[in-house]
Amino acid sequence: MPPKSTPIAGASLFQRRLLAWFRRHGRDLPWRRTRDPYRVLVSEIMLQQTPVARVESYYARFLGSFPTVESLARARPARVREAWDGLGYYRRAANLHRLARDVVRDHGGRIPEDLDLLRELPGVGPYTAGAVASFAFEQAVPAVDTNVARVLRRAFHPRAPKSAAGERKLWATAAQMHSTPGPRAWTINQAMMELGATICTARIARCGICPVAAVCLTGCKR
Repeated sequence: MPPKSTPIAGASLFQRRLLAWFRRHGRDLPWRRTRDPYRVLVSEIMLQQTPVARVESYYARFLGSFPTVESLARARPARVREAWDGLGYYRRAANLHRLARDVVRDHGGRIPEDLDLLRELPGVGPYTAGAVASFAFEQAVPAVDTNVARVLRRAFHPRAPKSAAGERKLWATAAQMHSTPGPRAWTINQAMMELGATICTARIARCGICPVAAVCLTGCKR
C-alpha cells in the first residue's frame, strides 16, 4: 500500500461532513450488515462490474446454496456456475470457487486478514483486498474502486493524470482518510463509495446536494 503523503487540505472537514451524511443517507445493503469475511468477499466479487440492484437479488440466493467457504470449496464447478447464472462475467465464479478451495487448503478455512495474503487469492486485486480488510476486519486501509477514485479525484486532485502515477496519488489520499482501525475505518470507505454511487456519479455530479461540496476543488462551493 502506498505511503501517506503530505496532508491534504480540507481532509478533516471532508471526513466529518461525509460521515454525517452517510449516517443519515447510507443505503441498507445486505453486505453492510455483516463482518463475516466470507460473506463480504462474496459480495465484493459479485459487485465487480455488476450493479448493486442486480447483486442484491443474487447475494442471498448464492449464500443460501453455499453458506460457508467450506461448502463452496466442496461444490462441483457446474453447481457453482449454475448458482452464478445470470450475473455474467463467469470467470468471477470460477475464481471464487478456486479461492474457496485455496482458503480451505492453505488457511484452514479462514479468510486471511493480511493484505498480502488476501492479494494472493484468485481474483483478488488491490481494491478487493482492501475492501475485505476494511469491511470484514475493520482495518484502517484504503479501498479505492471506481466510485472512490472519482470522488477523490474531483474533490482533491482534479488535475491528476489518469495514469499509474495518478492512481498512486488517489490511493495515498485514500490512506490519509484513516488513522485507527475499527468501525470508523469501515464507515469512511463505505461512505466514499456511497457518495460516488449516488451523488458524485460518473454521469452527473449532483453538487447542489453533495455533503462535501464546500471542500471539493471541482464542484460548486457552498
